[in-house]
Amino acid sequence: MTHLATALQSEPRKTLPANGGRRKARILLVDDDPGLLRLLTIRLRAESYDVEAVESGPQALGAAGRFRPDLVITDLRMEPMDGIALLKELQVRWPGLKVILLTAHGTIPDAVQATQMGAFGFLTKPVDKQELLDQVQKALRISGFGASNEDWRAGIITRSAVMEEKLAQAHMVAGTDARVLITGESGTGKELLARAIHLASPRHDRPFVAINCGAMAENLLESELFGHEKGAFTGATSAHEGLFRAADGGTLMLDEIGDMPLRLQVKLLRVLQEGLIRPVGGTNALAVNVRVVSATHRDLQQMLTEGQFREDLYYRLNVVHIEMPSLNRRREDIPLLVAHFLAQIAEESGTRKIYAPEAVELLATADWPGNIRQLYNVVRQNVALSQTPIIPVELVQQSLGGTVGHLPSFDEARDEFTRSYLSQILQITTGNVTQAARLAKRNRTDFYKLLARHQLTADEFKQRDK
Repeated sequence: MTHLATALQSEPRKTLPANGGRRKARILLVDDDPGLLRLLTIRLRAESYDVEAVESGPQALGAAGRFRPDLVITDLRMEPMDGIALLKELQVRWPGLKVILLTAHGTIPDAVQATQMGAFGFLTKPVDKQELLDQVQKALRISGFGASNEDWRAGIITRSAVMEEKLAQAHMVAGTDARVLITGESGTGKELLARAIHLASPRHDRPFVAINCGAMAENLLESELFGHEKGAFTGATSAHEGLFRAADGGTLMLDEIGDMPLRLQVKLLRVLQEGLIRPVGGTNALAVNVRVVSATHRDLQQMLTEGQFREDLYYRLNVVHIEMPSLNRRREDIPLLVAHFLAQIAEESGTRKIYAPEAVELLATADWPGNIRQLYNVVRQNVALSQTPIIPVELVQQSLGGTVGHLPSFDEARDEFTRSYLSQILQITTGNVTQAARLAKRNRTDFYKLLARHQLTADEFKQRDK
């Protein structure tokens, strides 16, 4: 998976200061007092923080998804959503995001209670400038921001907003020791994201170790994970420490965790509960300090239902869930990835080639069931087989075989959606145009025109329900 460059670079990046390439820390302010918002904004921007200010909890949730703050400072008493409700919702959507509460003297007990619920701390009004800056610096330092720069995500190449959201989530959780479950189709870059989480975490200078749980026999997997004593297996002439001990102080990635046999699931659960491992053939339990990140392309919920995966282990592993999008959901990244792969291959082989423009267009509209891994293999194959410096579209067609898809135009996609929407409404109302028009919030005349434009009649839906 080292060849996968899970493309990332979504919206234009914030301007990075000369300070070692680090971007500014982003702080979201929430308070229904415009005067206080202005004062805090001035103070924080004077310290080179990137600040956005909003006046309510609902506005804050919208801004957080777009602005991706590293820290939230919010008033405790607001309408219609108070600071406690906002804190809870932020914890659900962005685990690991630090929140500081602003409170008047009369609500200090509430603020203390909020810190027990996960708030980082609280500041009393009027807010002392130095106390504000000290709390902000401490919160950012504990979240891991102060020690990180953009290098943690350097292996992931993107301009996709979908992927940027996943990276923001990964960066937030990296500052904690919460276990992460990464799901997604094969070839989407799950291991790359796990490595990025490790690099952004306080464990970044300790080992990152990965193992594919479906790539070896049960006894061998047990030995690799937990270690074994001398003589534990036939022919075992020496002891083996195992990957849990090799990753001590760092991160262990359990790839394809859905393929782990049930017996080893029980043993893994015990390790997660106790923080102790028992090597095969050994009698002594050994303490380990390991952050576990797991990944799978399988549907673990379905496996729970079928009794193939332990429910208690699932909830131990799935503290924070990040789903990697398929390549078809981030097509804007395909030209970026192709350019990256071409440069990588040129550096390795000394052979520099480029795609004809129509060939890039074909790559961008093809189906990619194998995702980024498949795209990389196609690019490498094209470079090897092309007899000219410019890779022609015919060679790409040959490589893709039957995987070439059709990306509809905007008008085609809109018409397809409209026809599907009208059909659903007519099915719900069993062909009653008056009710259907009311549901669609359109008058009957306009609704009939829509039906005619999309070659639909109400009668066929009446007949369908008889």
